[in-house]
Parts: sequence; C-alpha cells; structure tokens
Amino acid sequence: MDISSDARASAMAGAVNSLSGYSEALFHNPSSMADIPTMLNANFSINKWIADINHISASLIYFSSEGDYGVFGLSLQSVDYGDIHGTVFTRDNEQSYFDTGLLNPTAMAFGIGYAVMLNDKFSVGTQVKYAFQKLGNNVFDDGSIKNNETSSLALDFGTIYRTGIKSLAFGMSVRNYSNEVKYEKESFQLPLIFIIGISADLFDFFEIDNHDQTLLLSIDATHHRSHPEQIIVGIEYSIFKSIFLRGGYVSANSEDDFSFGLGLSYYGAFIDYAYTPFGVFNNVQRFTVRVSL
Repeated sequence: MDISSDARASAMAGAVNSLSGYSEALFHNPSSMADIPTMLNANFSINKWIADINHISASLIYFSSEGDYGVFGLSLQSVDYGDIHGTVFTRDNEQSYFDTGLLNPTAMAFGIGYAVMLNDKFSVGTQVKYAFQKLGNNVFDDGSIKNNETSSLALDFGTIYRTGIKSLAFGMSVRNYSNEVKYEKESFQLPLIFIIGISADLFDFFEIDNHDQTLLLSIDATHHRSHPEQIIVGIEYSIFKSIFLRGGYVSANSEDDFSFGLGLSYYGAFIDYAYTPFGVFNNVQRFTVRVSL
C-alpha cells in the first residue's frame, strides 16, 4: 500500500525516512523504531481519502528494557473502497450490460517487523507483510462466478545512519518488494518504492536556545515503480515537546503537492492531524492517536 494514513508523516508530505525513534516506522522506514524512547508504543490512524475511500492503519511496537533483543512491531493496514455498482457486458438487452449488484472491494496488509541498533549511530530494520485484496466477483453469462481475490508476501527494509554531526542523519528504505500477483489475465507487482533521505534539527546549527523548541527539516528523494521520481520536503516546529506545527511539499504531484498539520502531546498521549488540499477532489484529512508507555 502506497498511501499513508499517518497524520504526522502526511502533514510533512511523507518526508520521514531518516527520522529516528519514529513510532509509525513500520509504515515508512522500519529501522526508525530501533531507538524508540518508550518501551511500548501504539497508534491508530484514519485517512479520509478521495472518492469516499477510507484507509485505516494501526501498529504496536515493543522493545526489551535491556535492549539486548532489539525492537519488535506489529502493523495492520486496511482499505475500504466503498460500494461500487457492478455491471457485466452483454448483447442480450438494449443497455448492453446487466447489473450484478453492489460490490465492496477491500484490501488488507498484516506485518511483523524487527529493528536493532548495531551501534550508537547505525540501525537496521525490516518488516514482512502479508497483503490481501478482494475486488468482488464476476458473474458470467452461463451463471458461473469468479472470485477476484489475490494475496502476496512483501518485504520492507531500511537503515538509518546518525552522523554524529549535531542531529544530522541519513536514511534509506525499500518498501513493498514482492513477486508478481495475478487476477484473471493481468499481473502486477505491489507499489515498490526506493527512498533516501536526510534530516536535522536546524536549531542545532545556529546560536539559538533550542532547549524547549526544535525545527526539524527532512528531505526525501523517492523512486516509485508507478510514477516519476519525487523530491519531498517536510518541516516540523515543536515547542515544549507538546505543540507541533507541520508542513510539506511534494514535487511532480499535480493535485496534492502541499500539506499541513498540527499535533498535541500530553503525558505520553499524542493527537495528530493532517490536511492536504487535493485539487478537483477537494481535500484529504488524516487523524492519528498515539500512546507511549
């Protein structure tokens, strides 16, 4: 699945590939969860996508208090495409089709991830996912029924290198590596993505009192199987680690190039919101609730 439900990442246009300790790492770069600051982290996100499509995602991340066994995570993604009126071509009536009733296509992905700090600068992580999609049934003229369902295993992999120069970090990830899957005639692969990124707190490089505030800049370069390369820029300003203002920009996107958002934190509970103007499709809104223990 190529569309994020995570409100923080979406507000930054998805430029989170090199961020350390990121609780939604399983949906972006799994190595980021290697140094997550709390023992247990859970999050739930809703994405009100275009055409009444709803994306839901959730993850649970846990690491040993001793840190000897790395970090483990579980993820879930679900897509509800809404109701679609099904039709089948025929020569038996004037309309040249007959109605097969309502379809409700769905897709889901379950993942198990692991990440570890190899030293104080370098982390690696991976996730194995099982993806499933159901597009409804075909009803043929002879009355036979074809179930349009398919599934596949997919692999995510990532690394993050913290340079030791202030907060400067580099990240690399590969998402949705899989074999081809096939329906009746057509075959395709999951949306494979290669990403490299760089990030830093800009206040670290200037004579600014950044004890209670940060200004995070993150830049990713992406290579997608399904569309041209993109440069993604995200920025996040935080104060007292409680209030977060975010913005982002994606190149080579005609409808949804800018995004905005905010977040609030209170004693380990986080609420994030993202707003993306989407041209002729009006807008897209995302909500995320996170809990860290």
